[in-house]
Amino acid sequence: MTVRRLLALPLLGVLLTGCGIRATEVPTDFGAAPSRVPCSLTGPDESAQSAHGVPVQVFLLCGASLVAVDRTVRVPEGTADARRRVIVAQGLLAQLAKQPAPAERSAGYTTYVPGGLGVTGPRPKDPEDTLRLSTAPSRLTSYALAQLVCTLSDSAATEDDGSVILGGPTPGPLHRYECTDDLRDHPGSSQPPSSEITS
Repeated sequence: MTVRRLLALPLLGVLLTGCGIRATEVPTDFGAAPSRVPCSLTGPDESAQSAHGVPVQVFLLCGASLVAVDRTVRVPEGTADARRRVIVAQGLLAQLAKQPAPAERSAGYTTYVPGGLGVTGPRPKDPEDTLRLSTAPSRLTSYALAQLVCTLSDSAATEDDGSVILGGPTPGPLHRYECTDDLRDHPGSSQPPSSEITS
């Protein structure tokens, strides 16, 4: 009985060897393993290169945080500073309201700023760098307001000090909003830090 078992072992080994997947000499190339890095753009920004103008940056939502992307805004030569601020602000709002380019959408970029949002300059008693939106800031979603605050506060539309004074279309309290690191990292968790402007 022991001899039979010993003789059966080599035969069993041969049978088991034939059960595996055999190597093939036919080349198989299915490309690299699928990989997608969120918020990573591999090519040049099509929307920024599609038009000539003043280079600017807008903040889009990607991966639950705000990420800056390059855009351009057209500003006529010789425009006075006060008017220039409003033109730049309106251009930034228009860029924020547009759907991201196909490559940006594939990478996970999106925007919450509604279309048709307008902006005007200060009223007679407002600070000179005030921007008044056609919709009161308090009526915007936290994501949209965060996008606006971070985009406008670091642009030629404001004093470029990391803050922006915003108001609505009707006379009412103005607020100075700040774009902080926490706001960029968590735009939907709370409203942007702000303080009321007093006369």
